Amino acid sequence: MQSPKEVIFSFVSGLMDGDGSVHKSRNVIQYATVSKRLAQSLVILLQHFDIHGTIYTNAKCRIGGIINDRPIKSNKPSISIEFKGDSAQRLGKELNLMHEENSKKLNILINQNIGKSNYEVLPYGSIKLFQELSKNHLGGGWYKDDNGNKFRAGIKYPSKTKIRYSKDLHSKPLRISQIIEWGIQDKLKKIGSELFEFLNSVINNKLYFVKVKSIEKCEKEVTYDIQVENKHEFIANSMIAHNCMGKYHPHGDMSIYDALARMAQEFSLRYPLVIGQGNWGSVDGDPPAAQRYTEAKLSKLADKMLEDIEKNTVNFTPNFDNSMKEPIVLPSKVPNLLLNGTSGIAVGMTSNIPPHNMNEVCDGIIAMIEDPEINSEELMKYVKGPDFPTGGIILGRYGIQLAYSKGKGKITVRAKCSIEKNRIIVSEIPYQVNKSMLLEGMAELVHNKTIEGISDIRDESNKKGIRVVIELKNNANADLILNQLYKHTQLQTTFGIIMLALVAGQPKRMNLRDIIYYYIAHRKRIITRRTQFELDKATDRAHILEGLLIALKDIDAIIKGIKASKSVEIAKKFLIDNYTLSDKQAVAILEMRLQRLTALEQDKIKDEHASLLLLIEELKGILASQEKILNIIKQEITELKNEFGDERRTEILDISDEEVEDEDLIKKEDVIITLTHAGYVKSNSLEEYHSQRRGGTGIISTKTKEEDFVENLFVANTHSYLLCFTNLGKLHAIKGYQVPRESRYAKGIPIVNLMQLEKDEKVTTVLPVTGFSSNINLMFCTKKGLVKKTPLEAFAKPRKGGVLAIKLKDNDELVIVKLSNGNFEFLIASKKGQAVRFSEKDVRVMGRNSSGVRGIRLVNDIVIGMEIAKPDSNILTVTEKGFGKRTEISEYRFTRRGGKGVRNIKVTSKNGNVVGIKTVMETDEMMFMTENGITIRTPVSGISSIGRNTQGVRLIKLKEDDKVSSLARISASLIENKD
Repeated sequence: MQSPKEVIFSFVSGLMDGDGSVHKSRNVIQYATVSKRLAQSLVILLQHFDIHGTIYTNAKCRIGGIINDRPIKSNKPSISIEFKGDSAQRLGKELNLMHEENSKKLNILINQNIGKSNYEVLPYGSIKLFQELSKNHLGGGWYKDDNGNKFRAGIKYPSKTKIRYSKDLHSKPLRISQIIEWGIQDKLKKIGSELFEFLNSVINNKLYFVKVKSIEKCEKEVTYDIQVENKHEFIANSMIAHNCMGKYHPHGDMSIYDALARMAQEFSLRYPLVIGQGNWGSVDGDPPAAQRYTEAKLSKLADKMLEDIEKNTVNFTPNFDNSMKEPIVLPSKVPNLLLNGTSGIAVGMTSNIPPHNMNEVCDGIIAMIEDPEINSEELMKYVKGPDFPTGGIILGRYGIQLAYSKGKGKITVRAKCSIEKNRIIVSEIPYQVNKSMLLEGMAELVHNKTIEGISDIRDESNKKGIRVVIELKNNANADLILNQLYKHTQLQTTFGIIMLALVAGQPKRMNLRDIIYYYIAHRKRIITRRTQFELDKATDRAHILEGLLIALKDIDAIIKGIKASKSVEIAKKFLIDNYTLSDKQAVAILEMRLQRLTALEQDKIKDEHASLLLLIEELKGILASQEKILNIIKQEITELKNEFGDERRTEILDISDEEVEDEDLIKKEDVIITLTHAGYVKSNSLEEYHSQRRGGTGIISTKTKEEDFVENLFVANTHSYLLCFTNLGKLHAIKGYQVPRESRYAKGIPIVNLMQLEKDEKVTTVLPVTGFSSNINLMFCTKKGLVKKTPLEAFAKPRKGGVLAIKLKDNDELVIVKLSNGNFEFLIASKKGQAVRFSEKDVRVMGRNSSGVRGIRLVNDIVIGMEIAKPDSNILTVTEKGFGKRTEISEYRFTRRGGKGVRNIKVTSKNGNVVGIKTVMETDEMMFMTENGITIRTPVSGISSIGRNTQGVRLIKLKEDDKVSSLARISASLIENKD
């Protein structure tokens, strides 16, 4: 509406050209859409220009038909807006349609003589206005004004016919435009009618009227507050607070108002006891508005807590100044202590009972009534656990079991989060967490770089629910960041359960069975006292009716005796002495109206007496039977469940406390991890690398900075421990999910961000392991040919700064580390093409702080790799110029460690030095990485199997300035899983 009128109708014209139609015979302009919001907004927009439309919805999806020569194809309900009559003409004059056919129809519609719109009809206008005029009409068109002066002002139709001659005038609809045209306004002003101001307001404010679609009668609701009539639905909270303070709680109105506000907050109580109007605070910690701005009334559930309080069901005690009485407890048909919980502290004792689900609590109560010996563990089949109003997730059942069996326990509550693309969506937060402070805490962690990878945090919450959007950076691992948020923020909290309450005025810590047992005992007392009250009332009434029945049998004599008595006391004595009546019966007879003497009234008395006798027997039967009382409790609880029961909001995850680790919410999957010479690391999904035949050009795996190249590539699982061994002989342990997930074109992040490395220290080997077993060894091999065997369990407790894995001497460096079971054979290969095959048993077990023994004797050479020599497998050797070959293990003769070995591959200027070896099977695949970041993935079966003393075949085409830097094997089982 802030745009100029020309702009608005240009927009509307565009809509009509696209999906509008003009019906000249019906004088209708129609617009069709599938967007309900667009239809409503368009109608509201045009109402500002006195153009009124009606929305029609076709619930069925339309498929077929033609509008504006175009077929209709829709799988959504269609919505149409129709502008009729003069509204259609007003709209048509503003439209500028490009569609030629519609434009012609529009010109015809605009120039037609169209009647008045029904939107102008003034309800009951004809009757009310002409009745008003008739009162002041003197005859012949003469009227008397408010000063008593006569004036003549007849009302005529546009055809000059006098309106008063119209016989059906009062039944005709009267429109606002007719009131203006006929001058009715001026006449009402002259005669001083009150209707003039009303009509003036309608015309000036351009008010229109529509028919009421339906009128529904609401149930009567009772309001509980002294000094306020029952006809009031809502009560100003100032009155409630001050009445309460003056009569029951003289300790300040703020504590009263705070308690009232909490009972109205849907995020505080699972089942609110107060329905409020106005601002009652928010989950962001905003306080409620001042008392004078809010109103409240009891909810239907709260009515159930007060039910039967007038039937002597509970004891009353004097208030603070002995001027009034207040109930010690409420009859409370509702098990509110469990449903809404409670929290408080006094005289050194703390209570913190969580809220629960109505359906579950009711089922638990019924189960205990049917089996009084049921224990807390069995009750947990019905009462699953706390059910918070804000939802969330409870991790594990151990804390719940402890609280329900011992009366005290702790539970871990998490927010409900989901990961969508590159963002984290928070839809539910833990109970009693301030959302605003939660977001501030997140922002502080991002600012302090405690959590990295978050680019933006937005609160998109509204009346429909909570929605917090955490935008992540492109290279961020969403699972890892979510776990860090759980660890460092209130997205995960601990709720301490202490089930302490007053029992007969004494504080007592109770388990689940105790609370339900005392609730049933309370309801048994309430029903017993209520039944006794109703029995006493029925008995008294039956006694009175018996007296009336005695009187009716001899009514003539009784009337004569009463008339003869000089006073009421004499008449009462006459009845007691002559008819053996009690004092109450005699008074009732004297107060009886004469209408009760009719035959019909006498029958009513007899019927009432008979029904009371049956009721008395029924009530006595209830009091005499505990089983009937329990059945009444079951019936009432079932009604409560049917009326107020709902679905559980808080989810309970069946996991043990030991299993609740950060990685529990991280997807288990195999990833490709790359590490560059300059120390940049990242992970990619294995599926990003499609298989190619040997000799292909490959795909870009990572983008490296100038003078950097990829040095390590391996396959790992996100939940594996990644044992990172450095060239300086140290071990750093991280988790697979800690390596950030990035695109193939990204260079990754510096590995120093994940571990603490010294100057010139770089990772040479990464081994994924699931645990630190005592039956597994680590076999180390250094650049100078030393080997060492150390049990894996020796590294079970790595420190943040790393631990020493092997003691290196004479500028030696660690080349590779392998896992072994103690019975493997190993093959060590050198850069110049030599290899030695030996048994692991030739190497004794050593500690972490040892250097090892000689594995291969080198002459002007260095070790480039060590592989496990598996039987029936091949050794794949790759050179720096992209050549390689497979050779069967059997071709390498078995020797002891420390020898020079045999020729592995023929090294020439054509193929270059050896860069790596791998033990492979026929069904495996290989990945090769170059210094410029080019990767190729190819089946092992496509690589030639030839002898040791050969140069190999071309595996990857390289540019002149590029060399192969590393290689990795993809096992057959991994390929099958991905397929």
